[in-house]
Amino acid sequence: MIAGKERAISLIGKQWPNESTIRIRFLGGSQSDQDMVRTIAPMWTEHANLNFEFSEDPRAEIRVSFDANDGAWSYVGTDNLSIPLHAATLNLGWVDQGVILHEFGHMIGLSHEHQNPDGGIEWNEAAVISDLSGPPNFWDEATIRHNVLDKYRADQVHGTDFDEHSVMLYAFPDEWTTNMGGTQDNDDLSAQDKAFVASKVMYPGRDTGTSTNATELDVLRGALAEISSGGEENLFNFHVKETGIHVIETTGSTDLVVSLFGPDSSTRKVAEDDDSGNGRNSRIVTELTPGEYITVVRHFDPSASGEYRIMVSAY
Repeated sequence: MIAGKERAISLIGKQWPNESTIRIRFLGGSQSDQDMVRTIAPMWTEHANLNFEFSEDPRAEIRVSFDANDGAWSYVGTDNLSIPLHAATLNLGWVDQGVILHEFGHMIGLSHEHQNPDGGIEWNEAAVISDLSGPPNFWDEATIRHNVLDKYRADQVHGTDFDEHSVMLYAFPDEWTTNMGGTQDNDDLSAQDKAFVASKVMYPGRDTGTSTNATELDVLRGALAEISSGGEENLFNFHVKETGIHVIETTGSTDLVVSLFGPDSSTRKVAEDDDSGNGRNSRIVTELTPGEYITVVRHFDPSASGEYRIMVSAY
């Protein structure tokens, strides 16, 4: 069942802020298809510290279509925020548990398991290209390499050892590899899928019942903080009372990436920056309207840690 499908690995920087509520709107589909999605997709949120809200809100971050002629696909994580509100961000060309979990896995930021840099798959490239060039995919070679053959670099992803039971793994036949044989259809979340999305590099807190609420920042007052281990993200929130230019910046020797969400939304990305500050520090300068904002800070190197200071200024 490879047609249209793009474990547990995730591209760095694609995660939603932890504890986000993600709104999901249907663009068509039968009542039974919609009910299946409402029932199956939230299986991810039993482990990932996210909430899915099915809504008719025209500003919903996720728009699900059911076009049988367009395969099954989804944008990855916060890439969904760059798609115009009238357009679908996830399509289910057919509806079953496996495909719903797979595509909603992409939606929360997961990538293909067979492209795990620790996977060790040795592809029979000629066989893969020959099969996927024909029906039902009709993919060109560039698309085949993007979706199947090309592995991510280790510095592009959070991940664990290869998981042959992941719902994010394609099912492919024996002749596609030269070293491991084919794989099966995985229609349920594996133990590793569940553990990974609940881990500190993804969406921790749901399984333990603990909260990971953001640390409150006062405008014009900074805070000392630390990325204490590889893959960790720090969350901060602050309140804007009057519209004006604000600066969110870090100082210190730690190489950081800062993302800003709001107002009053953990899924609406306002800005993101890497090295606009002094040295390798981040600096965002933007006009903000009244409301609450969330700042997500992570190390540029997912294996590194370090101390830093973060401050919000208003002008």
